[in-house]
Amino acid sequence: MTKLKACLAGKCLSLAKQIRREIVSMHAVSRNSHVGSSLSVADILVALYFCVMKTNANNCGDKKRDRLLLSKGHASSALYAVLAKRGFFPKKLLSDYCVDRGKLPGHATINCVPGVEVSTGSLGHGLSIGAGLALAAKHDKNKSRVFVILSDGECQEGSVWEAAMFASQHKLDNLISVIDYNKLQGFGKTKDVVGLEPFGKKWAAFGWQVKEVDGHDMAKIIKILESVPFVVKKPSVIIAHTVKGKGVSFMEDSLAWHYKSPGPDELKIALRELA
Repeated sequence: MTKLKACLAGKCLSLAKQIRREIVSMHAVSRNSHVGSSLSVADILVALYFCVMKTNANNCGDKKRDRLLLSKGHASSALYAVLAKRGFFPKKLLSDYCVDRGKLPGHATINCVPGVEVSTGSLGHGLSIGAGLALAAKHDKNKSRVFVILSDGECQEGSVWEAAMFASQHKLDNLISVIDYNKLQGFGKTKDVVGLEPFGKKWAAFGWQVKEVDGHDMAKIIKILESVPFVVKKPSVIIAHTVKGKGVSFMEDSLAWHYKSPGPDELKIALRELA
């Protein structure tokens, strides 16, 4: 790795830690669920918004922009925190997360603030929307890309696989799916609810080019995202192996933090660990 790349990865790691501090603080105030799900996807979002995607915080309607669809819309606090840090809206609005009369809903919602591309949270819809946007871009000869972040439990939805077939059929190499594979969902371990393995082989069988990565190794995340599309005329999928609750020791790999939110004492500990 060059010194420049190493410096970039180090900067993004620092940003991800700041984002995690915002996430736990937002959940402590709102008392909303899904803090663990937001913490697991933070590194991926930082890599995309600060290193990989073509975005313009001053012109959210730029037709040449890359689009990010957070299909796992329950992790909206991570998306809001990253958008604020990237300059899409003032950081002070993060205090509006999931509170009465607040501007930031608990699930990602279009038009609540600049930068949120679609409303998500009814799991299984994001990849279908992304495939439609990617097909439209191809039709318009627009070189913009569509990144869709899914959860692993979400991939138990049949609509995901319908969209996967559609994307392959139409050779949508401008569509990139990133799966936050933290291996926990609302009611248990993913493998115990409806197992996904052999996960990569399933995507390959549906016509996608597959790569896997440690979803918390920033340098590797950036490198793999920069290399898409992996194959011309094929959609790309990145299976990112992550840890639910990443960054806070008592939340890591714990099912309880799918629905819990930190109290005052837990917040102090979390912020100290993320300092």
